[in-house]
Amino acid sequence: MNIIKFIISLALPLVVAGIAGMFTAKAVPEWYASLNRPVISPPNWVFGPVWTVLYILMGISFYLIWMQPPGNLRTIAMVIYLLQLFLNFGWSFLFFYFKQTGLALLEIIILWIGILAMLFVFYKVRPVATYLNIPYFLWVSFATILNAAYFKLN
Repeated sequence: MNIIKFIISLALPLVVAGIAGMFTAKAVPEWYASLNRPVISPPNWVFGPVWTVLYILMGISFYLIWMQPPGNLRTIAMVIYLLQLFLNFGWSFLFFYFKQTGLALLEIIILWIGILAMLFVFYKVRPVATYLNIPYFLWVSFATILNAAYFKLN
């Protein structure tokens, strides 16, 4: 085990989420709380623990990919991971900071496609890395539906 790579792999998604959270947290009690809520919207307290677990699983999966022998497929997998992480980061800003639920919906659809691509390539490099991201894929699928509902209702 390479402890430095492991710490970086875990820290990367958590730090990205933390930065996004610092910039967007103010919108939750103000703007977000004022929106018409879809029936399927979970209570706000659910999001923090769920995302924390998902980011940890993402970090572990990235570590498993990073520890594979260097090669084109591993490089592609790492690039796709970083791209989808960037899209994940950007969604928070579009939805909460800029309050653009329609643009956020388009962006999360692109993120969803990016996650699918990541799952596909991760499977070719290290199948367990894909399995660790299935909860992430399912949660973003739900978040996409939720984003669409918020867009429609507001």
